[in-house]
Amino acid sequence: MHMVYSYWFRSQFIPVWATSTQDALELMRNAVQGERNDELFYDQLIKLAPNQAQAEVISSIRNDERGHNQMFRQMYRELTGHEVMGTSNEVPENVNSYIAGLQKAFQGELSAVEKYRKIWFGLPYGIYKDTLYGIILDEQKHADKYNNLLLHNLAANQ
Repeated sequence: MHMVYSYWFRSQFIPVWATSTQDALELMRNAVQGERNDELFYDQLIKLAPNQAQAEVISSIRNDERGHNQMFRQMYRELTGHEVMGTSNEVPENVNSYIAGLQKAFQGELSAVEKYRKIWFGLPYGIYKDTLYGIILDEQKHADKYNNLLLHNLAANQ
């Protein structure tokens, strides 16, 4: 005979990356500038690409970042009734070499997944969570693309 565990005795599980709605909104406001800085960084990386095919891969990622920026702005406006105002004082980092730029972009995309997961946990269920999930999947896809470019270029340099 199997014993049925009664769930009403269980304390509420809270993931380590749980976030309040207020914190999620602040992170979302900051994400607008982060996406913009990524876009500017990728513009530099495109110019260093060794061929048109690689430049097009980075261009498609940059264009996704532009879309993410707009979605973050719209979600923030709908959730708070306010526009994201101003820009960060943070200056996009200069790209010194193509390989170093690809590595930085790869790490940046992985960091964005972590940051956006925190936002996801602070949003109400529905379209905003679903939209952010799509953005998270894009960031993971971008990391995969940068990883592929890194592997291709590192192999070509050996």
